[in-house]
Amino acid sequence: MSSSPPDIFTLTSLYSLLGVLAVFFVARTASNTLLPKNASSRDRFTFVWLAFDAMIHFFFEGSFLYLSTFGRSVFTSTGPLAEMWKEYAAADVRWGTADSGVVSLEILTVLGAGPMCCYILKQLVNDDPARHYWIVVLSTAELYGGWMTFCPEWLTGSPGLNTSHWLYLWVYLVFMNVIWVVIPIWLMYDSYHHIAEAVRLNRAPKAKSA
Repeated sequence: MSSSPPDIFTLTSLYSLLGVLAVFFVARTASNTLLPKNASSRDRFTFVWLAFDAMIHFFFEGSFLYLSTFGRSVFTSTGPLAEMWKEYAAADVRWGTADSGVVSLEILTVLGAGPMCCYILKQLVNDDPARHYWIVVLSTAELYGGWMTFCPEWLTGSPGLNTSHWLYLWVYLVFMNVIWVVIPIWLMYDSYHHIAEAVRLNRAPKAKSA
């Protein structure tokens, strides 16, 4: 008698995805509370993304960092957050073994990108145009982080990646990482135009007074 295949989508899968969704709703609520009512849809989208980004970095990736330093690893840890990361490690085993490259990038992400998100959020609330410079810095760092997470793996034949199931491939590996490519590129494009427009306006020839 053949045994039934193991369940892939488990309660841990469900709770993990619901946790991400809850973070999104908190970010959206914060935008409605903290931004002025006349804020543009573009600024509101940027606020929601940065608030979501900050919470993911601090709470989710921060827990990974805790579980993966000072001799610890996700695979040897217990608790709800460890189970969540074991779920993701089923798609990318490096996250379960405290891979030094991944942990190094996460140190920069949690301690660098997270606080920078919060700083830009403060600038958004105050409508400070200087935020566009920091958005470019943050977006560049996050694109670099994504590249350095996956490029070494691809160059070695992706031994740590498991693409055998749609959940692992399209949800964990593709969707959960591509949004940190597409949105930062859009933010960089948008901020570039704001910065370029301001510089061109400043360099425009001044009309001579009569």
